[in-house]
Amino acid sequence: MQFSENWLRTMVDPKMTSDELSHLLTMSGLEVEEVEPVAPPFTNVVVGHVREVQKHPNADRLNVCQVDVGTGTLLNIVCGAPNVREGLKVACATAGAVLPPGADGKPFEIKVGKLRGVESQGMLCSARELKLSEDHGGLLELPDDAPVGTNFRDYYALNDLKFTIKLTPNKADCLSVLGVAREVAALTGSPLNAPASAAAAVTLDEKLAVKIGAPDLCGRFAGRVIRNLNARAATPDWMKQRLERSGQRSLSALVDISNYVMLELGRPSHVFDLDKIHGGLEVRWGKAGESLKLLNGNTVSVDEWVGVVADAEQVESLAGIMGGDATAVSLDTTNVYLEAAFWWPNAIQGRARKYNFSTDAAHRFERGVDYATIPEHIERITALILDICGTAETKVGPIDDQVVNLPERKPVQLRTARAQKVIGVPLTDDVIADIFTRLALPFTLQQDAQGGGVFSVTAPSYRFDIEIEEDLIEEVARVYGFENIPARPPVAENTMRIAPENERSIFAVRHQLADLGYQEVVNMSFVEAQWEQDFNANNDPIKLQNPIASQLSVMRSSLIGSLVANVRYNVNRKAPRVRAFEVGAVYKRDAGVQDGPLTVAGYDQPQRVGAIAYGPQADEQWGLPTRDADFFDVKADLEALFAPVPLRFAKLEHPALHPGRAASVAVEGKVIGFIGELHPRWLQKYDLAKAPVVFEVDAVALQQRAVPAYTEISKFPGTSRDLALVVPQTVATQELLDVFAAAVAASEHARIVQAIVLFDEYRGAGLASDEKSLAFRFSLQDTQTTLQDEIVDALMGSLVDAAAQKLGAKARK
Repeated sequence: MQFSENWLRTMVDPKMTSDELSHLLTMSGLEVEEVEPVAPPFTNVVVGHVREVQKHPNADRLNVCQVDVGTGTLLNIVCGAPNVREGLKVACATAGAVLPPGADGKPFEIKVGKLRGVESQGMLCSARELKLSEDHGGLLELPDDAPVGTNFRDYYALNDLKFTIKLTPNKADCLSVLGVAREVAALTGSPLNAPASAAAAVTLDEKLAVKIGAPDLCGRFAGRVIRNLNARAATPDWMKQRLERSGQRSLSALVDISNYVMLELGRPSHVFDLDKIHGGLEVRWGKAGESLKLLNGNTVSVDEWVGVVADAEQVESLAGIMGGDATAVSLDTTNVYLEAAFWWPNAIQGRARKYNFSTDAAHRFERGVDYATIPEHIERITALILDICGTAETKVGPIDDQVVNLPERKPVQLRTARAQKVIGVPLTDDVIADIFTRLALPFTLQQDAQGGGVFSVTAPSYRFDIEIEEDLIEEVARVYGFENIPARPPVAENTMRIAPENERSIFAVRHQLADLGYQEVVNMSFVEAQWEQDFNANNDPIKLQNPIASQLSVMRSSLIGSLVANVRYNVNRKAPRVRAFEVGAVYKRDAGVQDGPLTVAGYDQPQRVGAIAYGPQADEQWGLPTRDADFFDVKADLEALFAPVPLRFAKLEHPALHPGRAASVAVEGKVIGFIGELHPRWLQKYDLAKAPVVFEVDAVALQQRAVPAYTEISKFPGTSRDLALVVPQTVATQELLDVFAAAVAASEHARIVQAIVLFDEYRGAGLASDEKSLAFRFSLQDTQTTLQDEIVDALMGSLVDAAAQKLGAKARK
């Protein structure tokens, strides 16, 4: 919202400077984004009167003018403007004047000089030369009653400022100068002088037939016929100035008046050319197949979702958005139909965006416009039209005001005790009553059972933002002054909470992954639907109702898609090696989840940790041969993350992973994630030359850790024994390790086994084609006594026997 400070001060004039006014508005919630002068500084420019014009003796396109600037002596000024003429009132820069900088950025000083042999004692100025506008078609023509010799800055009110305020969507009542003036009057106590016009004398008994066929679209529709106008009348300079300083371009008198009242009162209206309307008007929802050429030249298609105003033959305007070209007023218009209506906000919201444009009218109507003052505003527009475009033959018809469906204002209650608690200030009933009175919010005050005040406030017709108690509390806080609310620290018990010793923070996990050479990425939780299908075989993803982009339409159920996209992004930019990890939530349907502080019913949102490795295992160097990272490299990183907790891996079929190079990850018998190489089909689809290895595990499981326990260091020497077993190739190494663990646990000498490690696998000569040899090293040590050979031999024999019985293993010779 942009407006002139001088215009605002015609309605309310608080005794404060411009800076103080700007600060006051900002502190009340109307953030002032910018305050700028309406014109750059310049000096010695006055109102001049051209008394005589003669052709320049030495130049065809120049004239020599005698100009009266109120000093008693005519100035001789050479001018080449096409519109210079005798009797013209114009802005004149006298000798010594300093004009705004030109293209070179330097101020332009006016000096006495000669042009083609004729002395020039000043310069007649255009609006562009004074930096008032970009109009350079000729001199800036002033009205005939402009006082000669008056300082032009004072005459043209150039010592003015343009305020630009940033309004929140709920403050639609301040989308007008009157709305801002109401706020200033409430904040300062200064009297409010709202614009008002007496009812125009009705001299014509004519009404245009109007039918409201959609009460859910239009709640009130008022109009008036006015005949025999002069549409070619010039818009007054004072109105042009206010429009231009509010960001509006002057077009024609009728259009300017409509725009002016919209900025002044917040009332969008429309002026139809009455002679172009066929029959009467009907307010209704659109119909499929209808179209309309708008005032901006675009032709749009209309459907049942968009409201229209139509006559007997065609659609004439988009309701509450923009008028049609067919009934637009022009300079030849003589008879008009003036319309103002109340359009339901939810019937306007989103309609302009459907057509990829926005209008000032739609911006206001979709937030809510005063429905109670339509007749008064029509009288205001009528008065301006009669004053500017009226003629001796002008006839004015009565206002046809149809009310069919208006909002019902229900009282909203505010408890004084609640306001005190929320705002943090000991407010009294008298303070709140004064604030509501200043804001023109009608209220009644009662006492509750505890003796506290309870206000019942009925919002005025121009306020659409007061619906619940918190809205009233906000109004109290705004007018009381945010800067008057003391800044106090939170009142809460300050106690140190002991972090569980068996749980580490997710930040520690992040640091450990970074230490392993991975870089953290942060991806959005909404992803492409195709990713869910490809990487998770998810045919029913959680869809977004209002995605920020059409392709990011579903919530992710895994981190894989995002990590693959990160790799692809870097590879496309010639990065040969990528290591990335992410800690984030995934989203799955789960009917067992109930609503809670951090949960939504029906949806599980577990936090996961995922990582991906692509390209060489290490940066290129002389000490190591170059090779690509494989499954076991990433598996080692994963085991390092969980250490000393042992992980169990089992073969896994996963839609995103290579069928023979993927495994589930389990801790203490519970599957907490997976690890594997990306499936070859996705390498081709996503343009990856090499197969990345990825893992994803539950973040909560990764945060758990065992509490360290002291174990006495043995004073007795240890030893190791190697055991090579021949087993069928179908037997997994983990199966043998499980058998050894069970046998050790059942042995009376379990305490001497410190570790079991696979150190060799052999297939080839000496073994059948379906056999393999696995060699294990057993680290043995007793904390009580020196190991005896017979005990060790007995233990190893029991392990061989267990493997033979359970898996058909045999000792390799």
